Amino acid sequence: MLRNREIRLVLLLMCTISLVMLAAAAFFSPAAVVLVLMTSILLIGCSFLFTRLRYREIEKLSGYLRRISGGDYSLDVRDNREGEFSILKNTIYKVTVTLSEQSALLHKDKIHLTDAISDISHQLKAPLASMMIMADLLDDAKLPEAKRTEFTRNIRIQLERLDWLVSSLLKLSKIDAGTVQFKKDEVRITKLIEKALQPVLIPIDIKEQTVSVTGDDSVSFLGDLNWTTEAVINILKNGVEHTQAGGTIAISFLENPLFTEIRIEDNGKGISKEEIPHIFKRFYKGKNAGEGSSGIGLSLAHSIITKQNGDIEVQSELHKGTQFRIRFYKQVV
Repeated sequence: MLRNREIRLVLLLMCTISLVMLAAAAFFSPAAVVLVLMTSILLIGCSFLFTRLRYREIEKLSGYLRRISGGDYSLDVRDNREGEFSILKNTIYKVTVTLSEQSALLHKDKIHLTDAISDISHQLKAPLASMMIMADLLDDAKLPEAKRTEFTRNIRIQLERLDWLVSSLLKLSKIDAGTVQFKKDEVRITKLIEKALQPVLIPIDIKEQTVSVTGDDSVSFLGDLNWTTEAVINILKNGVEHTQAGGTIAISFLENPLFTEIRIEDNGKGISKEEIPHIFKRFYKGKNAGEGSSGIGLSLAHSIITKQNGDIEVQSELHKGTQFRIRFYKQVV
């Protein structure tokens, strides 16, 4: 404690004042000298004792902080008494609680990142292994031309799948990181549906499926046309994939004072009740998922829609079909 320069200055000042008072008391009487001396000793002693007690409290708080910085967030240093030390202890406790919550979130994020890397590795591993096998077979000079053409086409398909997979993962990462700035333009639903249908027209034509679109041309919502188109494309792809040849896909939309709603309905395989709560989870694949399914499309669609003040629900029955209901809520003023 005495190594503290401020404490030494205070003691020096108090001793100087005491000597001056003793010198002044010497002009009056010996009794006055004794009284001043006793008073000075008591004042200096009390000040020294009080300062020492405060230093002990500071040492305790320093020990608490060292333990907290070491990761021990179980300490409860709250103090309900009055005074600056009580305020400081309560502040330290609040910071400890905040650090504990942040540590738990970081641990959770670390587990999520580890799981995501594992899932991504699994998703990339299958097409890469398939392409490596086909590439080795293509080196065989005796390979029939028909097989060579088939393997080349399959490699191209796998490359397209990898390109889509990586692109979707990057989009999901940007949304999760909060770096995507969604626009708030007036989006006409007719324009959105027309744009979203373009990438799936060929598979619809191949499977001879029927698509119907019903709704008022004036229906709109505030959002981002391009990102919302991405979400609707993934939902439509899911419907086309799980609807048999000759099936139907019905798209309808409406608007009311609370929200704008888009319904995408098919008469395909349907989804079991046990799977419905999980279909928007990343990398989740249902029992009826196709061989090329990655479990990313619906997760991406869900992230895009919910980030734009919307939500998405699904109603389905096995062997009867599935309906996706997308709602974009009006801004509350």
